[in-house]
Amino acid sequence: MREFLLGLRLLFGAGRGNRIRFFLMAAGGSLGVCCLALVLTIPQILDAHDGRAAARQPRTTSAQSAGSTLLLQRTDPYGSKAFTRVFIAKGTENAGAVPPGLKELPDPGQVVLSPRAHDLLRDQPGIKGLLPGHEKGLVGAGGLAHPDELFAYIGTTRDKITDDGRALKGWGYDYAPFPAVEPSTLTYIRFALGSLVLLPLGIFLSVCARLSAASRNRRLASLRLLGLSTKGTQRVNAAETVVAALFGALLGLGEYWVLNQVMTRTGLPSLRWYPADGALSATTIAVCLIGCPLLAWFVGRASAREAAANPLAVRRTAAPKRPTKWGGLLLVTGVGIVAGYCATGFTDHPADSLGPNAIVMPAGILLTGLGLVLTLPLISYSIARGLARTTQSLTLNLAMRRNEVEPGSTMRVVTGLVLLVFSASLAQGVLIQLEQVTRPSAPVQDYSVPLASLTTRQQHEVADVPGVRAHAVTMMSWTDPDGSSDQPWASAVVATCDQLTRLVRHSEGCVDGKVMRLSDPNAGTGQGARPGDALPFRLPKSGGGTTLTITLPQDEITYSAYDPSAVHGADVLIPPSAMPTAARPQGAQYVLTSSSDHDEVRKVLDGIAAVAPTVAVEPIGVNIEGLQQIAVLETLLAVGMIMGLVIGTAAFVVSATDRAVERRPQVTAVTLIGAPARTMRAVQCVQVVLPLSVGLVLALVTGKLAESCYLITGGSEIYWDSAGLPVLALAAAGVAAVSAVGALPLVGRRIDPELIRRD
Repeated sequence: MREFLLGLRLLFGAGRGNRIRFFLMAAGGSLGVCCLALVLTIPQILDAHDGRAAARQPRTTSAQSAGSTLLLQRTDPYGSKAFTRVFIAKGTENAGAVPPGLKELPDPGQVVLSPRAHDLLRDQPGIKGLLPGHEKGLVGAGGLAHPDELFAYIGTTRDKITDDGRALKGWGYDYAPFPAVEPSTLTYIRFALGSLVLLPLGIFLSVCARLSAASRNRRLASLRLLGLSTKGTQRVNAAETVVAALFGALLGLGEYWVLNQVMTRTGLPSLRWYPADGALSATTIAVCLIGCPLLAWFVGRASAREAAANPLAVRRTAAPKRPTKWGGLLLVTGVGIVAGYCATGFTDHPADSLGPNAIVMPAGILLTGLGLVLTLPLISYSIARGLARTTQSLTLNLAMRRNEVEPGSTMRVVTGLVLLVFSASLAQGVLIQLEQVTRPSAPVQDYSVPLASLTTRQQHEVADVPGVRAHAVTMMSWTDPDGSSDQPWASAVVATCDQLTRLVRHSEGCVDGKVMRLSDPNAGTGQGARPGDALPFRLPKSGGGTTLTITLPQDEITYSAYDPSAVHGADVLIPPSAMPTAARPQGAQYVLTSSSDHDEVRKVLDGIAAVAPTVAVEPIGVNIEGLQQIAVLETLLAVGMIMGLVIGTAAFVVSATDRAVERRPQVTAVTLIGAPARTMRAVQCVQVVLPLSVGLVLALVTGKLAESCYLITGGSEIYWDSAGLPVLALAAAGVAAVSAVGALPLVGRRIDPELIRRD
């Protein structure tokens, strides 16, 4: 306790410079704690999303009685979002079972909307077809996964949903049907956020705990020479850093509370939450209030070890020891692991992320980043010592001699920026992999609708929806369940030659009015179907339940379908004239096609919904839940990159400011000897820019290796992203330029000789 109180007295009574350092440590620590709290709260926000989605999930059964309440749920894509509509026909059974967010079930003709769906209906009247009825009210927050969710409860009558509806038993499951982020994917996000945020954050907090290390060590050495014990000296220093860390942690939690309130009102792209979702949990508070001061305690004791063990050398500024080589060992180990995975990209069997690779690969990347940071002082020392011995330039000699004496001081300034470039390269790899999933793979978009759910009039109306290029019917030939296992079957397309041409990429040899065989070199054929085979197609609702038999002809159409496509792998083309009037083959699908432009897709989906609101529409190749998850992942990754940028910039600003205060006596002494201000500015810039440039080059090389390692093990189609290299190189050059400008304030205009006497 005595050493702790002494540390507090030194903290507030050792002059203005010491107080400035304390507030720098606290401010830097508060920013780090704020970012840490945000990272720790993200899983809590996602769990809150999933919990509310699970609570409103209907429990149904296929057994319907005369008084059962029927329910039909449809989820359609609206851009990259899902629009969920729940059609409810109230009965005498379970009519009082109400989902979260509603006071009562809607009556026929009533619609209860989420706030976002309400705003959308006001701004986009074209979606009125999706919501037949008049608006009764809004869904409460307890019934929505997040504030921006598109959700609606629609009251209807039994006759409209009897065929597809299910009897309602209640509401709520223990799990979400479609989690905001799959558990397996969340593991990769945690790894990415750890690389982008937690690793730079740990370095940043360590930097904040070691501000003004030289002057602090001299003060501690004086205490040691006055008779304070070795452990007592370490405790005095640790007390100062712990108080600053604790104050910064409290301030950082307050900053996060304000940030949570602001972000819940402004939101992030594809990720919104309620204030209670992002509230600080007891675990997060404990980690921040205990973990950060604990880290500061260990860093403070370690930084005071030299002053406590050899105080005379510190007071007399003895020759510094060569930086440790352990960081280089970590770097070599990490690069070895990463390079090994990259080498598998040149083989026929590249590595995957299964089994031990799921642990070894992330460990290799983290070791590379950590080793890069710990190796920078050794690299700076070696370069400075070599150049100082050989250069004839006064500017370069002065700069390198200072870096040789204090290699760690310079690297504390640039470490955050080096890590920023390394993390940006790794994040670029994650974005490349996500882009491969979200980018359109074809210039057209197909839509599949069950033909049985459309009337003849609705078929014509959806075919005339603006944006629809062509329409057709796809169906499968009938196979006898009790028949031979090698019974031939095939898929058919009912369309004209003009419609087929618009549905596929290329077709050749089509003749209107004839049944013709389809041949796609990129797709297989039906089960043993050959020219001359009879293919029966069931027509249960027309022709008295007859069967239409088509003989697979010799005449062939060569075509190439888009991927994905509703007609991919079709085996036979049947002209509409060969089908009975108003025929509805068993299991047939009504296929539409349009441009894959997002706005065009939205117009077509709105047009289909206006004609048949309750029909199930499947956009071929579009997994709306998957797209939502990818959008959330991209948002989380963007947040991680922004936090990494903030942390890296903050580390530079805090370290550069501290370095300006710390170096004033030395700068004043050299200036009084006669060095011009221009020379001193050049010296300060070279001291920072040269080691930073070397570190940035290493960050680019190791970052690209880490990116390729991630892409290879993740099964990406792209292994070597050379297109992103110029962007990263330009960013690195910008970082070096910013650091050079940031070093200029180290040379002040006013010369104060008193600083030398104090030193």
